[in-house]
Amino acid sequence: MAPSVDPRAVGKLPLHDLPTPEPESPLRPRKPYRFSTLCATVENPEMKDQYGSSSVPIYQTSTFKGVGNEYDYSRSGNPTRSHLQHHIAKISSAAHAFTVSSGMAALDVILRLLKPGDEVIAGDDLYGGTNRLLTYIRTHVGVTIHHVDTTNPATLYPFIHPGKTAMVLLESPTNPLLKIADLAKISKEVKERAPNAVIVVDNTMMSPYLQRPLEHGADIVYDSATKYLSGHHDLMAGVVTCNREDLAQKLAFTINAVGNALTPIDSFLLLRGIKTLALRMDRQQSTAQLVAEYLYALGFQVHYPGLPDHPGQEIHARIADGNGAVMSFETGNKELSEKIVGGTRLWGISVSFGCVNSLISMPCVMSHASIDPAVRAARGLPEDLIRLCVGIEDPNDLLDDLERALIDAGAIALDASQNRYVKVPDDDALTLAVQKLNLDASAEEKEWFVSAPGKVILFGEHAVVHGVTAIAASVDLRCYGLATPRHDGKLSIHLQDLDGFYHEWDVESLPWDAVTPIAPGDEHPDELDQRLVDALSDTALNSEMHAPARGATLAFLYLYMILSRHQDRPTFNFTARATLPVGAGLGSSASYSVCAATTSLLAHRRITLPSIPDPSSADHVHVNRWAFVAEKILHGNPSGVDNSVAVFGGALAYTRPGFGKKGGMEGIQGFRSLKFLLTNSKVPRDTKKLVAGVGEKKANEPELVNGILQSIQSISDEARRALADPELPRESMLSALAALMTENHQHLVTLGVSHPSLETIKEKTSSPHGLSTKLTGAGGGGCAVTLIPDDFKDEQLRDLITTLIRENFEPYLTSVGGSGLGILSPYPQHRTRGSGGSHVPRHAPEELGQVTPPDTPMPREPSPGASVDGSEKGPHELDPLRSPFLSKSVAELPVWAAGLGRWLYV
Repeated sequence: MAPSVDPRAVGKLPLHDLPTPEPESPLRPRKPYRFSTLCATVENPEMKDQYGSSSVPIYQTSTFKGVGNEYDYSRSGNPTRSHLQHHIAKISSAAHAFTVSSGMAALDVILRLLKPGDEVIAGDDLYGGTNRLLTYIRTHVGVTIHHVDTTNPATLYPFIHPGKTAMVLLESPTNPLLKIADLAKISKEVKERAPNAVIVVDNTMMSPYLQRPLEHGADIVYDSATKYLSGHHDLMAGVVTCNREDLAQKLAFTINAVGNALTPIDSFLLLRGIKTLALRMDRQQSTAQLVAEYLYALGFQVHYPGLPDHPGQEIHARIADGNGAVMSFETGNKELSEKIVGGTRLWGISVSFGCVNSLISMPCVMSHASIDPAVRAARGLPEDLIRLCVGIEDPNDLLDDLERALIDAGAIALDASQNRYVKVPDDDALTLAVQKLNLDASAEEKEWFVSAPGKVILFGEHAVVHGVTAIAASVDLRCYGLATPRHDGKLSIHLQDLDGFYHEWDVESLPWDAVTPIAPGDEHPDELDQRLVDALSDTALNSEMHAPARGATLAFLYLYMILSRHQDRPTFNFTARATLPVGAGLGSSASYSVCAATTSLLAHRRITLPSIPDPSSADHVHVNRWAFVAEKILHGNPSGVDNSVAVFGGALAYTRPGFGKKGGMEGIQGFRSLKFLLTNSKVPRDTKKLVAGVGEKKANEPELVNGILQSIQSISDEARRALADPELPRESMLSALAALMTENHQHLVTLGVSHPSLETIKEKTSSPHGLSTKLTGAGGGGCAVTLIPDDFKDEQLRDLITTLIRENFEPYLTSVGGSGLGILSPYPQHRTRGSGGSHVPRHAPEELGQVTPPDTPMPREPSPGASVDGSEKGPHELDPLRSPFLSKSVAELPVWAAGLGRWLYV
């Protein structure tokens, strides 16, 4: 029969028993070897290898021959495992050491010392697996578990009951909050109050190299040897050490009975790993100190006992020989933490630690996910917590990789005044406008220059109201918006295209009591905040403002106030100009809404500027939602088509929900930019009247109108196929579109939404030039669109434009289907990648170069005299971009804007 205990494990071993040479003289005695030497030197005088092997052999056998020999069955004892256990006992200040299949197996062996009715006092910040096993024994074994804050020994006293308290389970530092328990004091206090209680310490975070709890009064210490003792994550093992003979006998019995002792091959690997324990941990904790100090300097709340303000730093320094290589820090936002963790490349995402490779994780969604969220909250475990486990890589590479992830997630930004990165405030971090730039003290010094295109409805006008698909596309006539900082506590708007309208407000005079701010990350409700709309209309808007300026101003102020928070009310001037004809049905209000929303979001640090713009970017979707809010203020119940085109560019198909259809918008992939002549009839439209007229005609002549609607649906479907077909020759595509435009226009004439001016434009373009023209938008005036073939001669085009001008129309030659929202790149030109963007190496912020939009060569206007709005210049003079922005003609504006630098377009 196999013996019940492993004699190599249970036999008493003198501490640090490695034999040393005799002293050369009485005056120079040999000192005991230091820890790193003990780790590297595996020597057991009682188990000499018969061949003098310098490495302990693997006795890969389950049984041994003979009767009454030292070993007979590897479950009970194996020479390789005996060498390992002797070695672990030596470096742990232990008399007895046992090795089992995992760290949790080690805890399971220890908890089998308990019986029903026993009480256990455990920490409130424990590894998730520990918590799970404690929950199991409470439920199935009838053991009472008390979770307390072990950082304060006094919290244990009310739960210590002599005769009942059988065990106190401690971690120090704890996992993952790195709390420190005074092992020596707790052991002393518990033993005085409950002498039979067993003090158990999970020492995995420290390993025997940095902390030996048996020296401070603990009865049993266990480690997950999968971590630091092994160090390479190529095996699973658990270690249990103790000095008490009675406990050793019970532990050995359980291990032999259960059969979870460590296998010979894993014993060999673990023995090999321990040889480099001191070497590895020296490198790991020195790098960990650098990482902790780096995060601390950025402004994060960092949990690491090596920091001077750690609440348990003094106690830890007394009971431990180092600070370890595990730390955790809080970002203030769970989603932000997920971005950071997902953004690292060198730091591996893993639930474990102690490996030579650095690891990163979020405990609440990984290692501690098994703990109920309510329990986690009650114990103060932050959902946003990130745990870092530092390896042996070069510290500079680790810091650079971490910094890149922090920057890309928007967690830190460059503070130019300090010439270093700093943490972005918690409530701003996920929606920071440009995390790669300085947005702290100097954020108010930035001018943000944006632009958005207008739109044309190529097919499906009016029919879209009745469930027919409309095809809309961006037009490269754009609205431009410029946010220029002010330093006088005022907010102002300048709408030069609306009779030079200008107005300003003292920010504090706005009706803040009427606003319910939308928190960062939250969406605007479906309905407008009517209380705020009414308050602005009554107090901030001049009753003498004409309708277009009043609507545009209301939209701007509404966005500004609902995005503001009490502690962050930026003061700036918003200037808007357009190469789009206002009120011509080309989406000028939508492009304005996009510009107003984008500059407001940038000024309030609510959006992220990507390195390479992506139409699926969450921030562009964010802009689109807020532009839609502005459109609601301007138009009441917009479809969302116009602002979507203004943000994303290109072309899309839109179907209104209802009429038995799900509805929605879908981009037309492969759309190729087309040349169009847009002609403004300069005839005002009454959109509501026109839409009502079609509705009335449908009610009176349903068969006729329904037939027209079906025909227009077929036109839209065919046009969509032609626009998206990459194999269709361009000439064929243009020919098909021309025929569809002519057919679509005739149907709109039948619906009664054309106008004599539009028919005149159609006549002038079709004869003698043979071009296809149709109305766009609501009709009844507004604009007509004319498709210009690729082979249309320039001289013919000039003649046509001249003819239209003579008829008192305003023609615009432009392209359709181009870029959407554009932001003037604040990144330095020489460092852009793709569509823009840069990475600033750590410790080298001076390499960032120019971080504000580039100044133009235009001189700043002199201080004396009146500004363009007619008011005396005071503290707010015209800024570098604003001055030329206002002085350029409509014809000069696009060329000037394009020449300012790299634009980031969707």
